Amino acid sequence: MNASPSQPHPAEWTQTQYLLPGVTRDLPAGRHQFHKEQMMTQIHDDLRTTPTDSRPTGTARPRNPFLRRAILLPATAFALAGAVVTGLALSGGNGNGGTDTSATGPALTTQVGTADAKGAPQLLDRISLAAADVSGPTPHAGQFVYIASKVASTYPHTVDNNTTVVSQKLHSRQIWNSLDGKNGWLIEAGETSDKGITLSSDTPLDSAYNALAKLPTDPTQLLQRIYRDSDAVRDPEVPRDQAAFVAIGDLLTESYPPADLTATLYKAAAKIPGVVAVDDAVDATGRHGVAIARQNDDTGERTEWIFDKKTLQFLGERNVVVNKVADSPFKVGTVTFTSAITQRAIVDASKQVPGQAR
Repeated sequence: MNASPSQPHPAEWTQTQYLLPGVTRDLPAGRHQFHKEQMMTQIHDDLRTTPTDSRPTGTARPRNPFLRRAILLPATAFALAGAVVTGLALSGGNGNGGTDTSATGPALTTQVGTADAKGAPQLLDRISLAAADVSGPTPHAGQFVYIASKVASTYPHTVDNNTTVVSQKLHSRQIWNSLDGKNGWLIEAGETSDKGITLSSDTPLDSAYNALAKLPTDPTQLLQRIYRDSDAVRDPEVPRDQAAFVAIGDLLTESYPPADLTATLYKAAAKIPGVVAVDDAVDATGRHGVAIARQNDDTGERTEWIFDKKTLQFLGERNVVVNKVADSPFKVGTVTFTSAITQRAIVDASKQVPGQAR
């Protein structure tokens, strides 16, 4: 990860350089956001009906380490949120026999919670203390991290130059990752077959347990690492501080950080400019909580990490449009992505469900 958090330049990172090579680089500078969204939406639709490459069916493209499932790109975040969050750039989709989750529903919307910049440090301190008190089992060689969630997204859909905003059905997602991140399995309703697809990497992943266990547990050092790594991959148009916030959020969702590192991640987040507390937020399953959030002014979208109001347990995250952006089809209150973690555990084998004998 890179650069000093004291520098006020923003930053987000993305895994699309692996899933959709060259897309962001090919966008002409200065194009209006809406036209970029239309382009990305067309790619999204093509991915549903056209093979992405010559790999055998059921094999994912290589995964980038530390980076987000949900895309956060300059001006294309909206359109791509649905495209890659749900694994469309893997192979699979409805053609592989999964339940249909095609985005045909109305836009997901919510009441926008009130943001409080002054309350964020105190809330993050409480969340950090709560996280430090929760210790899960220490995984050992040969085991896998299992995470189950519910996810959905909203994005623009263009047919014959007519753009509408559509949403997916809320659907289940299960992912298994080896401790080094080289091997895994994904089952996502509507995006893979019911049996799922292989996830593989030739090199260890930075978001895998083994790598996370080696990260510094000093908040300043950790944040410097996050900035450094995000700088290495982010699109230059994307706000730098936002990228650091998103990167931390990724580690709270589909990874298994040790308890001391989780606590440090929250302390590091408190050092990022622009982080706020939100009085009310709702995860994908309808659970209300408080949130730690940060707004990307370029897109008008706020990324929210949602926590139980009493236990401060991490529930999930969502992206909410809080400011209308010129030429964007999204209204204030649109939820472009929502997730809820339903189970996180260590299992003895890929595809094994917690509580199930090997």
